[in-house]
Amino acid sequence: MKLGDLQLSPRHLINGRWEIGTTTGISTNPSDTREVVAEYARADRNQTELAVRAAADALPTWSQSTPQRRADVLDMIGSELLARKDELGALLAREEGKTLPEGIAEVARSGQIFKFFAGEALRIQGELLASVRQGVQVDVTREPVGVVGIIAPWNFPFAIPAWKIAPALAYGNTVVFKPAELVPACGWALAEIISRSGLPAGAFNLVMGSGREVGQTLVDHPLVNALSFTGSVSTGDRILRAASARRAKVQLEMGGKNPLIVLADADLDQAVDCALQGSYFSTGQRCTASSRLIVEAEVHDAFVARLRNRLASLKVGHALERGTEMGPVVDDNQLAQNLDYIDIARNEGAEHVWGGERLERPTPGHYMSPALFLARPEHRVAREEIFGPVACVLRADDYEHALALANDTPFGLCAGICTTSLKRAMHFKRHAAVGMTMVNLPTAGVDFHVPFGGRKESSYGAREQGRYAAEFYTTVKTGYMLA
Repeated sequence: MKLGDLQLSPRHLINGRWEIGTTTGISTNPSDTREVVAEYARADRNQTELAVRAAADALPTWSQSTPQRRADVLDMIGSELLARKDELGALLAREEGKTLPEGIAEVARSGQIFKFFAGEALRIQGELLASVRQGVQVDVTREPVGVVGIIAPWNFPFAIPAWKIAPALAYGNTVVFKPAELVPACGWALAEIISRSGLPAGAFNLVMGSGREVGQTLVDHPLVNALSFTGSVSTGDRILRAASARRAKVQLEMGGKNPLIVLADADLDQAVDCALQGSYFSTGQRCTASSRLIVEAEVHDAFVARLRNRLASLKVGHALERGTEMGPVVDDNQLAQNLDYIDIARNEGAEHVWGGERLERPTPGHYMSPALFLARPEHRVAREEIFGPVACVLRADDYEHALALANDTPFGLCAGICTTSLKRAMHFKRHAAVGMTMVNLPTAGVDFHVPFGGRKESSYGAREQGRYAAEFYTTVKTGYMLA
């Protein structure tokens, strides 16, 4: 039997031992809510504190380990993730609701992330500089920041933990990892692989449970030196206020309301493909989803007609079923929120083009049809992150108007443009007020070896991924010596 076929009973990993929780919870399959995926242990504040202290106790050993040892550990984790991508991808699809191809691809990406940071562990750089004073030598080195608390979301239950855990360990930090309660089996499966990689006891710890108990303990604990969080703006704001008050290092990724501009000179079929993939794949449950489609007036109606036709043929169904293009929403609360936004859009006067209905399928699940509206910039559907398969089209008079609409948002994660004009593409890349730009590509879909992050309310602190991860997971030391 494989993980994808089992009901699992995940436990906490604290100081190298698997521990039961103070309470238990369950996760269910959003494609078939009759199926329990996992009955998992839930920690309280005391167990979380034990994990933090274990990480602090392990820090001297792991932080002083050789780069080769760290590289070997991370490479082993990456190799197992890649070897088991089909099995773990099926588990992801069962628990989170991504289609099976998307789940397999996410696990493979996680393996690649660990392997990338295995290499980075061998490439930790410093500087040797001449001093302005005669006979003095100056060196600049990077050291681990310490104990890192990682609070991960449910929408990428392998990839996002991977791109936080891998650099933390590569640079010699120790970790306490809290996965989202909707995906404990995925968090445990990743932790189980990490537990067999050769780390010293306590260097990596898994604690599952609520944000009120586990998350808040990590935020408040004086031994947690840094916190990396991905989730909502409201939660991120609370973490920032609490953690910065005690001078902990904070990294936040919190969301987006990402625009995709379609100019009149664009290849329209390509633009529709970009919109479809960016807005609706992964059931729209991505912070990089293009939920605002800003289309130049000359091609507005043709674009909307083609996108509507594609949405009408999009297959919504069980995540493990062959041919499914869009799986279910992750849970009933998220589905209810999505449907509330459909009502809000209608009530505010947005023109309904397609979808937005709850769907019945052979198995009971959280299914809805992909929704599309024609909206105005002031409509909530055009301003607030919905985190579901809901997009709106805004009409733009020309490129300058489209760019102004694209930047008219409190978020600034990513933005895309579809055009055949090199001049417009280059101007857009320079003037889009975001952390990432895409030209003739979906806004959702990024590489693992380059920086990830945004501006404004989307992000706070150092970038994630690639060699830029060193800015968060290390601290810089300047040394002077009389030569």
